[in-house]
Amino acid sequence: MWVVLALVVGSLVFYGWERISLELTSMTIIAILLVFFHLMPLDDGAGNNLLGADTLMSGFANPALLTVLALLVVGQGMVLTGGVSYVAGLVTEHGGKNPGVAILIGLLAVMLLSAFLNNTPVVVIFIPIIQALSERIQRSPSALMIPLSYAAILGGMTTLIGSSTNLLVSSSLIELGMPALEFFEFTVIGTVLALSGFAYVMLVAPHLLPAMASMRSKLAAPDGSGKQFIAQITVGPASLMIGSKPVAGFFKNLPNVTIQMIVRREHADLPPFDENMEIRPGDVLVVAATRKALTEALQKDLGLLHAEAAAVYEEGGDEGANRASQLLAEVMVPPGSRLIGFNLEQIGFRYQYKCLVLGIQRRSRMIRTQMTEIRLEAGDVLLVQGRADDVEALRVIRDVVLLEWSTRALPRPFHARRAAFIFLGVIAVAATGILPIMVSSFIGAGLMIASGALNLRQASRSIDRKIVLLVAAALALGNALQLTGGASFVATQMLDALSGAPAPVILSLFFLVVAVFTNVLSNNACAVLFTPIGIGMAQKLGVDPHIFAIAVLMAANCSFASPVGYQTNLLVMGPGHYRFVDFLRAGTPLIILLWIVFSLFAPWYYDLPMSAG
Repeated sequence: MWVVLALVVGSLVFYGWERISLELTSMTIIAILLVFFHLMPLDDGAGNNLLGADTLMSGFANPALLTVLALLVVGQGMVLTGGVSYVAGLVTEHGGKNPGVAILIGLLAVMLLSAFLNNTPVVVIFIPIIQALSERIQRSPSALMIPLSYAAILGGMTTLIGSSTNLLVSSSLIELGMPALEFFEFTVIGTVLALSGFAYVMLVAPHLLPAMASMRSKLAAPDGSGKQFIAQITVGPASLMIGSKPVAGFFKNLPNVTIQMIVRREHADLPPFDENMEIRPGDVLVVAATRKALTEALQKDLGLLHAEAAAVYEEGGDEGANRASQLLAEVMVPPGSRLIGFNLEQIGFRYQYKCLVLGIQRRSRMIRTQMTEIRLEAGDVLLVQGRADDVEALRVIRDVVLLEWSTRALPRPFHARRAAFIFLGVIAVAATGILPIMVSSFIGAGLMIASGALNLRQASRSIDRKIVLLVAAALALGNALQLTGGASFVATQMLDALSGAPAPVILSLFFLVVAVFTNVLSNNACAVLFTPIGIGMAQKLGVDPHIFAIAVLMAANCSFASPVGYQTNLLVMGPGHYRFVDFLRAGTPLIILLWIVFSLFAPWYYDLPMSAG
């Protein structure tokens, strides 16, 4: 027992220190446990080792861990097909007239999405949206990046799949011989805490954060336009642009896109455009737009796509093109390239390199001519789209230089509906109890791959090895704590220290202890290590063990006061230009608020006796 307790303390130190990677620390913990209990077996009296290799390594096959990994794959399918981006677009579209309202709606959307999705990609998608909205209301993005992360964490408190932490607590209950948590068992108390925290996030947290200028505002061009590409768009017969007329010189269906010229047959119109001009099929639009604005416009309106690009998106087209992973990348024309002096038609870029040029970016001047007629110069940057293998092949082409940082997987919106259907099916089947969450999530992950929403490589990349090793090590320590009597010993010591205190007070202080530890540890490690201790305390107090398990779950999600407490905190640290103290300043009051709300609401909700004993 003492060896295991010493190992728990050591793991707390090294996980919090982070000088050694989490993966290596986790593997070391498992290795020490394996060697120690092989040499010093824990005999059950019948000659069996209670903590043999099969028990200690069982974390790798733990149903909760496999469920988390399957849900990561399902969530990745929603991200890659543009399903989450579509929700983000609705936020900006319906709240665009009032950026303040849009920020409120956006953070609410983040909280709701995080109740059912892995919140990491949700935060990644909403970071640029919140940045753009903050600039529109002339507010520093640093006042809103931490609230964005906090909203995602708060949303994860409300359902069983809202966070991997929740699933691990439920799994620990099963391993201790108790019923698992139900899908919505703690939704009421989780919602009370989430709404209380959200009010703080909106009203108080922004005023506690520094008003720092974003890197973009320091380095961007004076007009704030960013890097612009010249692109040529042909209006197809099914385009949503048909019949559109300019309003004050701009077209509503092409937000953030500047039309430089409209070519109709042999006639070219330049801005300012006549208000009576109406877009017709076959019109060629020469536009200037950022990479993000251009790709968003093409994804929303497939009728604007070049015929060759449309084949990639449309179902029923070339099967290989549809199923292949499409990448978007930027390539530069270097000095000495054989492409200099020729236009795209003369080069035959599409047929020579099997990649389609969507736009050309030239820093020296703005060009008002059709993209296919632009003669390339050294330093031009081409925005290209192609299959992963074809984009990779550009590395060895001397006439262009592939800009490594620019390569991104292109969302496949024609799969968005089926991805959303699979995702909602997983949630519905698990929530109604038709199938366990483990089964429904595993089937959902398989369907995401089988439907083409993502391929095997993308599915494997969505699996985080840190989670795998961290959970396996934490579960091994949890088993060792329970079977050696360590969990019971710690629970007894804590109860002795609180001798005579009623159950609500003990529950409140236990919540606070876990909430403090989760900001220096991984929330997953905290959940698994403290669950057996909480169960031991509940049993000695004679109350329902699920109450203390839910306290662990809620407290382990209170990772607000440290950037290392939760992964979304690390995501916003760069865009917000935060220091460690900023998380401490904004997160500490939130932890105290949630502790007070839990301490007042939970005893009433669970009808805990106020008398001691």
